[in-house]
Amino acid sequence: MIQRIFNNNVVLVHEPPSNVEIILLGKGIGFGKKIGNTISGDHADIEKKFRLEDEKHIKQYRSLMNQVDQAVIGISEEIIALISREIGPVVNEHVHVALPDHIHFAIQRLRNNLEIVNPFLFEIQTLYPKEFTLAQKAADMITDNFPIHIPESEVGFLALHIHSAVSHIPVAKAVQFTNIISEMVKMIEESISTTIERDSIDYVRLITHLRFAVERIRQNKSIKNPLLDRIKITLPDSYELAVKLAQLISERMDVVVPEDEIGYIAMHLFRLQPDK
Repeated sequence: MIQRIFNNNVVLVHEPPSNVEIILLGKGIGFGKKIGNTISGDHADIEKKFRLEDEKHIKQYRSLMNQVDQAVIGISEEIIALISREIGPVVNEHVHVALPDHIHFAIQRLRNNLEIVNPFLFEIQTLYPKEFTLAQKAADMITDNFPIHIPESEVGFLALHIHSAVSHIPVAKAVQFTNIISEMVKMIEESISTTIERDSIDYVRLITHLRFAVERIRQNKSIKNPLLDRIKITLPDSYELAVKLAQLISERMDVVVPEDEIGYIAMHLFRLQPDK
């Protein structure tokens, strides 16, 4: 039995005999329907079914349904289905709460002509290219359903939510991770007195190396550097900067950065020197 009609393509039903809440997605599945109507479980138009399992998320979702425009929830569910199709079928179910909540407030800010500032846009584009591409499609879907333009800064935030959904990392952690990378880049630029062009191969290489270094450190994965002693002697400036970057990582993430990892960071920093 239909309990909510979010849009023509997304409805919430109670499924017998357990009467659990199920989200159904399918082109036109809600068109012309009314609350209380029934939809057969094997209806040809059903493309995807989803049920929240976590009791906390169920309560949050129910609360959200009473606070957010139903059309926002509907487009959010369509975006989540897109994520499942194009990146991975298993997503963190919290995205069903986090994404519509985010889109709701983003639309409110944009309707009130409040600028959305994203200080990590370049880092997000480089760290999560697949998620960013999908976020651009999500932005187009939102624009098609609401008379509003989604700026690139907001596309970046949508990409973070997509990354959170597929990596099962909370959005706050993804933001912290991206912020650390951004701070490290600024520290490097100040130290070498050079601005690294954001569309350059050097920037992509740097961001990629820092990403995997920080991920290894966060996961406490050991990595051996047989050149460590030699790096300390032959690349003293780069190693000194790598130590400072390691201190930043340590402070922000409350972790210990292995000396071997510092050595690899130093090697990569050496390639960025203007005279190299």
